[in-house]
Amino acid sequence: MKIIVLVKQVPDTETNIKVGDKSINETGIKWIISPYDEFAIEEGLRLREKNGGEVIAVSLGPDRVQESLRQAYAMGADRAVQIKVDNYVPFDTTLTSELIANFAKSENADVIIGGRQSIDSDSSQVVVQVAEALGIAHIAFAVSLEISGTAVKSTKEVEGGTQVVETSLPVAITAQKGLNEPRYPNLKGLMAAKKKPIETKTPADLGNPTSKIEVVGLEPPPPRIPGRKLEAADAKGFAEQLVKALREEAKVI
Repeated sequence: MKIIVLVKQVPDTETNIKVGDKSINETGIKWIISPYDEFAIEEGLRLREKNGGEVIAVSLGPDRVQESLRQAYAMGADRAVQIKVDNYVPFDTTLTSELIANFAKSENADVIIGGRQSIDSDSSQVVVQVAEALGIAHIAFAVSLEISGTAVKSTKEVEGGTQVVETSLPVAITAQKGLNEPRYPNLKGLMAAKKKPIETKTPADLGNPTSKIEVVGLEPPPPRIPGRKLEAADAKGFAEQLVKALREEAKVI
């Protein structure tokens, strides 16, 4: 079984993000694997342990993503591949999915698995778009996964509960929290990961798709308008003040 796990490198949630002209200022940023992708890596490793085969960790971006790929190596991945895009735009899910789909096709992948969403752009689009580009089934928000031969059975989160779905390989999956508990790399794995090779692919190697998005500007959201505290002797007084504010100030009623 050939399993591709998607590894997106994102800023740590505790990092103070400073906005530049058309991108964030990367000075001083601590980069990590997007947490949902850790569930994807772990599930890929478990599938290999049960079914045999290999786990290929893939990350798209500039050379700094190699650090995250080495973390995937330390967890147990068999190969690591950087799709080198120096001017990578995190919001361009179309370019990202085209490149990953073309790579997956070249590897004849059985399973493509990524996190349910990244914690930076939060789009939840890439894995679904990869499945569409390849013409294969996809399972989103998986909280359990069983593969026997070519048969796939999964429990996925849906609004208000869960749903059991069945399909067959090849398949693309997004991993939800609860699917597994990611393992921690041991010291031996961390040291070995430093010496392992990282393959590099360029867009030219993968059909040469081009970006569909141009960033013309980037700015932080406006500051939140401070709230107001209403004071009254009883509920009737609060209601009158609220209705007056909504009608005369907010002009929404």
